[in-house]
Amino acid sequence: MIRVLIADDEPMIRAGVRAVLATDPDIEVVAEAVDGHDAVELVRRHRPTVAVLDIRMPGVNGIDAASEIRSTVPATSIVMLTTFGEDDYILQALGGGAAGFLIKSGGPEELIAGVRAVAEGAAYLSPRVAARVVAHLAATGAGSRAGRRCAARDRIAALTAREREVLTFLGSGLSNRQIAGRLHVVEGTVKAHVSSILVRLGVDNRAAAAVVAHEAGIVAPQPPHP
Repeated sequence: MIRVLIADDEPMIRAGVRAVLATDPDIEVVAEAVDGHDAVELVRRHRPTVAVLDIRMPGVNGIDAASEIRSTVPATSIVMLTTFGEDDYILQALGGGAAGFLIKSGGPEELIAGVRAVAEGAAYLSPRVAARVVAHLAATGAGSRAGRRCAARDRIAALTAREREVLTFLGSGLSNRQIAGRLHVVEGTVKAHVSSILVRLGVDNRAAAAVVAHEAGIVAPQPPHP
């Protein structure tokens, strides 16, 4: 069972997220929080598999809450809920170790897919979030989109052929188990490849590696989620 905490200061958003997640028999919402401080306390109390956090909340925001959760309850994975116009916040959350990023206006199937993916140890970037992050990086003096694509491809040139293959699946949100199934290898082998990929790309987490995959244009098709 995937145990989930929802944190958002808007009651209708919390109700909507809860209703969507309730359609999946493998997901159980164990707690709701109205701000980041409550989220951290409830995560410590309930130890959920996944915390779904609004990226901006009054008081302690989702970014700070995610950082605190990652440092005190590292077994809980973080999914950030965002709206358009919050690209700077997304980049901060990416650096803080969030594993998933979803648009609030996205479809129900995307919410379930994201929660399931991070629960299995994967990184999940809504395709619209990934596109915005890449575009935002280009628009803030980090080079043109074409330039960033070239730079990303130069970075992945250091990977072995197998590591590059793993990165394409990682970028589309597959877990280690799912990647192992696609490549017909044991999960431990995939874990070793992912560790090597993070080092070679100079990134701290799977979500950041997924951004590089999107920048390079080597993301595999999104996997089906029941």
